[in-house]
Amino acid sequence: MDRKNVVVLGSTGSIGRQALEVIGWWPERFRLVGLATNNNIDLLFKQVLKFGVPVAAVTDPAAAGEFEQRCRGRRVTCLQGNDGLSELAGLPEAEIVLVAVSGTAGLVPTLEAIAGGKTVALANKETLVAAGSLVMGAAQRRGVQVIPVDSEHSAIHQCLQQKGGVARLIITGSGGPFRGWKSEQLQNVTPDLALRHPTWQMGAKITIDSATLMNKGLEVIEARWLFGLDYPKIDVLIHPQSIVHGLVAYQDGAVLAQLGWPDMRVPIQYALCYPERIANCLEPLDLSRAAQLTFEAPDLKTFRCLALAIEAGTMGGTMPAVLNAANEVAVTAFLRGETSFLSIPEIIEKTMSRHDLIDSPGLEEILEADGWARQIAGQMLT
Repeated sequence: MDRKNVVVLGSTGSIGRQALEVIGWWPERFRLVGLATNNNIDLLFKQVLKFGVPVAAVTDPAAAGEFEQRCRGRRVTCLQGNDGLSELAGLPEAEIVLVAVSGTAGLVPTLEAIAGGKTVALANKETLVAAGSLVMGAAQRRGVQVIPVDSEHSAIHQCLQQKGGVARLIITGSGGPFRGWKSEQLQNVTPDLALRHPTWQMGAKITIDSATLMNKGLEVIEARWLFGLDYPKIDVLIHPQSIVHGLVAYQDGAVLAQLGWPDMRVPIQYALCYPERIANCLEPLDLSRAAQLTFEAPDLKTFRCLALAIEAGTMGGTMPAVLNAANEVAVTAFLRGETSFLSIPEIIEKTMSRHDLIDSPGLEEILEADGWARQIAGQMLT
């Protein structure tokens, strides 16, 4: 069996680490040819040695220099900065590029991977939120597959194997740690409380997005571009047990769903192996243990980030990039104790209200809108 050559961008983050675990299960199927991190060079160095990876990129300049020093005398090519990240994404020998870096830093490398004809396993929501039209348009022209790694979009991808007749897509979410809370209860929420997700183990930023329901909003925008349905046909349901990851409702009344224990290694393996399905060592779902499965509508009044994301997606153009950038600034400030939990949607909404929308932006205009929004959102914190 020929092994697939894989590049993992963001190999030291939560998704990246789990991806390397999955790849480690199948040494006869996969060969790691490139890894990248922002600044966690201690873990990156261990990963490079363990898997014998020939090329590694570090985007943080100071950390990149130190990493290169560590690799002296070893057969490792060291790349630096955002340009190095893009070079790694376009590595000629790579066949699959798993994009697991955080934020809009994944946008340009994703486009580079597509331009190089690589299969893209996408675990970066912000890339499609900010530039869904550009990315999916480029993938279609190049004949490249973009396979989602998010559990919700992976579930929908699996339920969409039958062509035509789709009525609605349904994205599920646990509701986060504050499901059922009202605004007055959220006034004194601390980062520590917001990071206590009830069912998933994730990075800090995405965990806060889950607490505000912004994560579901970003996923709605992402689903619009991945699956080509308009926003009125994409629904969100709160499902506290996190067993049903996504559903597709068909015009004949049938609804298909993908179920499983909440474990990101399942969608990661699905994306890496697609279209094959192979066995693994994970515990299979036992519905008798899962017991009751419940669903409810999201509270858009209390958790306004979801409504703001749908509004930005419906407006289109540069507005989703502005939403995403303002959210990143606000979430970072909240995690640092510089602003409150309830101020996150306020900062986003005020930034969106000041933006002059560009309808059909190119890459430079999207990046400019991203930078502008970060500056405006940052000013609200001073």
